[in-house]
Amino acid sequence: MAYSLKHLTEHFEHLLIDWVNEHHTGYFIILPSIGITAIYFLRKHLFRNRKNKGITEIYKTIDERKEHLPLFKIPSHYLNGFLTVIFGGSTGVEVSTVVATAALGNAIYEKEFSAREYKRELVCAGVASGIAVLFVSPLTGWLFAMEVIARKLRPSLLLSCTVSALVAGIFITLFDSQTLLNFSLTGWSWYALPFMLLLSLLGGSLSVYFTLLVIKIKEAFSQINNNFLRVNLGALAVGTMIYFYPSLYGDSYEGLKEVLQQNILNATGISLGALFIMAILKPLAASLSLGAGGDGGVFAPSIVAGAFLGLFFAAACNRYLGTELILINFALVGAAATLSASIYAPFTTVVLVCNLLPNGYVLFLPLLLASLLAKYISKLLLPYNVYSYDRYKSLQTQSG
Repeated sequence: MAYSLKHLTEHFEHLLIDWVNEHHTGYFIILPSIGITAIYFLRKHLFRNRKNKGITEIYKTIDERKEHLPLFKIPSHYLNGFLTVIFGGSTGVEVSTVVATAALGNAIYEKEFSAREYKRELVCAGVASGIAVLFVSPLTGWLFAMEVIARKLRPSLLLSCTVSALVAGIFITLFDSQTLLNFSLTGWSWYALPFMLLLSLLGGSLSVYFTLLVIKIKEAFSQINNNFLRVNLGALAVGTMIYFYPSLYGDSYEGLKEVLQQNILNATGISLGALFIMAILKPLAASLSLGAGGDGGVFAPSIVAGAFLGLFFAAACNRYLGTELILINFALVGAAATLSASIYAPFTTVVLVCNLLPNGYVLFLPLLLASLLAKYISKLLLPYNVYSYDRYKSLQTQSG
């Protein structure tokens, strides 16, 4: 399921981008409206106005045990995530995959495939394999399931997630072992470490900015009763951003590759101003996509916005301070810092970012330090994360 969603999304995203570039870039403005409008009608007529609420749905089903993840969550998240991203909605399919695979594990539990106390194990097994295939890393899937979803250490959870990750590893070896980025790292210097730690502070702050945007924009859009206005207000705003900065289209992984290529191989590259603007606009575009009714989460926007921030930071230091910072290293540190602060999972983040490149583990130590520091900074600035268990519990307390 994760494999098909990942590659179908990539394929149709590229087709639409190529079609727009061939005809007229003005179509970028209206494409997100088409995708989110389609999601609105699917939700209304096919899924009976039942809304998707992301990872908090998983916490509710495994912690309270009062409700199950209904089977419709699988096609709902699959289709909605697919339509959001291919038409330019500036999110990613990661959270859609997480909830869909968790719902699959829940469906197996409801069939009494195992003892009744193993609901958490089956849900986490589904999530572990889904994330593993998305990021071509069994260890990433294992860590995400344990660190973010399970949040407990017990033998049955370790066994279920380990078996799931191993099966996903075999699948990856057979069908999909290509990393997201094809760049090669040359190493790093202790001289650059203070700059990396400063960047991690900025990445943590960028994550807080992202979290607050998601919360505030969702609250604001929930007050708009006119469905046509709600969908198009957010979608057209996103489309306008994409028109001026095409790298913001969809999950933006392809845009990130192009920006990295231009800045690493070209002496001039993208301007500092453009890099900074894209780092700020990516969380805004993602928040507007979600507020308008799109499906997705913080994975792709955090990785991409953090990478843009890292590129901007390193290029600015090189230009104005006379340093010789390696741009690709700082792009990865920025991505790790922002993602870790966004999902409150530093160990998952380090392994995930290391697996974005063939030899990413060269940066393991600075990525680990940046991820831990960014998470700490974000918790100081904001006590909960929009998709974290802490956020779920705070909302539960507020509503009694």
